Amino acid sequence: MNKLRPVLFFVISLFTSLIISPANAALEIEISGGSAQQIPIAVVPFGTLPVGQSSNVAQVSNIIGADLRRSGLFRVLETGGVVNRPTDIAQVKYAEWAALQAQALVVGNIEGLPGNRLKVSFKLADVLKQTQLAGMEYNIAPNQLRMTAHKIADVIYQKLTGEAGIFASRIAYINKSKGRYTLQVADADGENPQTVVSSNEPIISPAWSPDGSKIAYVSFEKKKPIIFVQSLMTGQRLTLANFKGNNSAPAWSPDGTKLAIVLTYAANSQVYTINADGTGLKQLTKSSAIDTEPTWSPDAKWVYFSSDRGGRPQIYKVSSIGGEAQRVTFEGTGNLSPRFSPDGKLLAMIRNDGGKYRVALQDLTNGQVQLLSEGGQDESPSFAPNGRVLLYATRTGGRGALAAVSSDGRVKQRLSESGGDIREPAWGPLLN
Repeated sequence: MNKLRPVLFFVISLFTSLIISPANAALEIEISGGSAQQIPIAVVPFGTLPVGQSSNVAQVSNIIGADLRRSGLFRVLETGGVVNRPTDIAQVKYAEWAALQAQALVVGNIEGLPGNRLKVSFKLADVLKQTQLAGMEYNIAPNQLRMTAHKIADVIYQKLTGEAGIFASRIAYINKSKGRYTLQVADADGENPQTVVSSNEPIISPAWSPDGSKIAYVSFEKKKPIIFVQSLMTGQRLTLANFKGNNSAPAWSPDGTKLAIVLTYAANSQVYTINADGTGLKQLTKSSAIDTEPTWSPDAKWVYFSSDRGGRPQIYKVSSIGGEAQRVTFEGTGNLSPRFSPDGKLLAMIRNDGGKYRVALQDLTNGQVQLLSEGGQDESPSFAPNGRVLLYATRTGGRGALAAVSSDGRVKQRLSESGGDIREPAWGPLLN
């Protein structure tokens, strides 16, 4: 890998379609590790299948259980041997679930409504105290069942851990399969993949807008790197940056009004800011080095970036209104791809660890650094919206794959698609 490997990806091309369409295959997830103290929870299969509705309703409880299990914080209990399967709190016989060693219990029901609608209701109970902890109802269309299950898992996760859940969020990534490249958006569990753009040439650098409605990316459809911003609802796109030379590495400001980008507008790669409508270009860094991979601090006061201005690639920061750059990282052979945790306390990066490129996490309060991944060619770290998990790209079996690791390093996941070569993940924001 060269000093600043992401710079080599600037030369791409793209033939894009402007509609979001279903993709063929979902990601498969393998989980290892877990919290030292997992919460034992039972998720009872939800009520009877409504007449005339899709059998997907039977999968709601399975999706909830899989979400909780994937977090590493819960031990989801098998309920097959329990005779009494309640669909409401009033039907719960707590002694049976206490005997199963459940501390929490989820019950629910799905009812058909007029107009091809569904009412999904659930309740969360504390088995030991024999009290209800949470409960909600959702009036939805049948095609919203999967997302509703994720939202229920989020409510359960937040009630039992005190942290925001991330199961209803989405991820974006680049998938190369059979010689074709696609920018895909999927649920956080890798299911329900949708194609945003597709091409016979590479696509790179997807970046979510803060409200989750748009994605910025780089294309070379006009024989040079150009940054586009595309609506996920309508497919409409804006040419954000088409200046002389390369236009690359878009990163949204926290309020969504600007993006930091990298241009070779006047010389080598330098960091600029630009308004979200393509106006107001302003240069932030001025050096004879390669400055690239910008990212905003959550308070929008700083733009962090990778640079080889010290001889080897390290991470620097510059005021978002301009000024002198300051070096941030000093350890390791080199550091690339800075990304902030949502609370601004942690900085993820790719560290050159003796020739192996791994995900590292630096505590910005004390400078302590922890290596989180175990691969040799890891790249593109991206925080989950609650900061507990990092998604990144790795290599396995000669192909690109996605992996995830909890911010404490205890829970590791591998997301793969049979036959696919997957790169450049970006975790989207929480959706209302």
